[in-house]
Amino acid sequence: MKLFHLLFLAAAAIGNSNLQAQNVGAGPNSAPDPDATLAYIHSAWDTLTRSMTDCHSLGDSKVTTYPVLYMPAEVPAPPGVVALKEKCHVNVLSLPRRINQLADVRPEELAMPGLLYLPNPYVVPGGRFNEMYGWDSYFIVLGLEADHREALAKGMVDNFLFEIEHYGAVLNANRTYYLTRSQPPFLTSMIRAVYENPASFPATPAGRTEAHAWLSHAYALAEKDYSTWLRPEHKAGRTGLTRYFDFANGPVPEMADDSRYYPDVIRWLLAHPDKATEGFLVKASEHPDAAESARLKITSCDIHVNKVCERAWANGYRLSHDFYQGDRAMRESGFDPSFRFGPFDGATEHYAPICLNSLLYRYQLDLSHFAHLLAKPEDAARWERGANARNAAIHRYLWQSKQGVFADYDFVRARPSTYAYISSLYPLWAGVATREEAQHVVSKLSLFERPGGLSMSNFNSGMQWDEPFGWAPTNWIADDGLEEMGFREEARRVAREFTSTIDAGFARDSTIVEKYNVVAGNSNVQVSTGYKVNQVGFGWSNAVYLKMKQILAVEGQTH
Repeated sequence: MKLFHLLFLAAAAIGNSNLQAQNVGAGPNSAPDPDATLAYIHSAWDTLTRSMTDCHSLGDSKVTTYPVLYMPAEVPAPPGVVALKEKCHVNVLSLPRRINQLADVRPEELAMPGLLYLPNPYVVPGGRFNEMYGWDSYFIVLGLEADHREALAKGMVDNFLFEIEHYGAVLNANRTYYLTRSQPPFLTSMIRAVYENPASFPATPAGRTEAHAWLSHAYALAEKDYSTWLRPEHKAGRTGLTRYFDFANGPVPEMADDSRYYPDVIRWLLAHPDKATEGFLVKASEHPDAAESARLKITSCDIHVNKVCERAWANGYRLSHDFYQGDRAMRESGFDPSFRFGPFDGATEHYAPICLNSLLYRYQLDLSHFAHLLAKPEDAARWERGANARNAAIHRYLWQSKQGVFADYDFVRARPSTYAYISSLYPLWAGVATREEAQHVVSKLSLFERPGGLSMSNFNSGMQWDEPFGWAPTNWIADDGLEEMGFREEARRVAREFTSTIDAGFARDSTIVEKYNVVAGNSNVQVSTGYKVNQVGFGWSNAVYLKMKQILAVEGQTH
């Protein structure tokens, strides 16, 4: 069993070595060369593509178990998947029952974690992330279309429709340990990217009929996916807004490959007792007896069910149930971790975040647009009313007129956050901000703008989603929002800064990575706690580089 696991990990690592070997000649002494960066990106899509009939698609370095591929209960395994049993020495199993919504099947019900079947090839982010992710894929789809890989882009959106139909919603990613949470909702933006691209369907009457049928199918499933965010657990108190939430408890299984993370959090909280008032710590034994274990199941986590929970102890303490709720909600947000929602984002579930509610506002407007295209005027009006109600709630709770910023709202304590975060630019991209509000937000761009692009925040917590780190998705959301709202000079400046940072990183490393040090303008990243390795690949960085180059190409044409 251990031999098979090592073989799978080695196979999954092949993609990383291939990515780093694609540009012989790039290295620490090379000058930044945008042509070399582009050549790498053009070839990287194939290296990052996975499918259910490819053995190294099944490997998962995040957990240390024998590889398993799960089929939906109601879908028989296709012949190519059945053949995996011999070809890849993998177990092919069915989920125990049909799934209608998140958490209908819980990961702990399954004997082993595994990959969830998807019908079409897909692009993975890279590094330890060897599966199709929810919000990564939006940016990847944009990059694929910019690189004229429309069929692969459409296949990925079809995979998400399959997820909604058979796994209950767009998942964090297609692994069984993600069956209880989603990710930032970009589905309708992906649908629009495919549907509105003339190359996605044949330019014939039959092609137009196919496109209409596809949109009708996508609309119905996007409506189901949106219902995930209306579940009571996702409500941000009585604000009319939405919060991030994971339907499971305790530490996340995907941290099994980093046994130090949760103990490091405990040590940090003990070293900063003023932060321990958040209620994140529970005094406990390292090896509790039966009575204490029963109490910890309620106050912390179940050490008999969750192996990560068993190891999550340091200096006489464990983390509280509330911390783990926040930790899981943080992972649904994609920003894992920062100090935006308290230390290590342990209070994420207490907030109505501006990023999520901006995305859902745009989601509702997109659904209204689709309904118009499908001749469903009553549906369109309903979605528009919902979007207007969300917009009103955003302006009531998240727009801080005196400060001129959009901010997250702590609905438990009934107060806005004062934490400066790049998500304050999401309303520009989503169309929530008025022109006047956008001007106020842009006037504070210096809070985040650094020589190498936009930093996540202006606070260096040592976490990967804080200062001095800049990430492709948030740089693109901000940049595209600036462009759409007419702040073209700022948009092009940010595009130049961030693409230059990627070029500098590529010249140094011969690869593209998931995050960058935008203060230094390079790929030199040192994280104190959490994901300390800068993963290579990297899907969304590749994509955003291409999209920013398009903005800069337009700039060149106007000069």
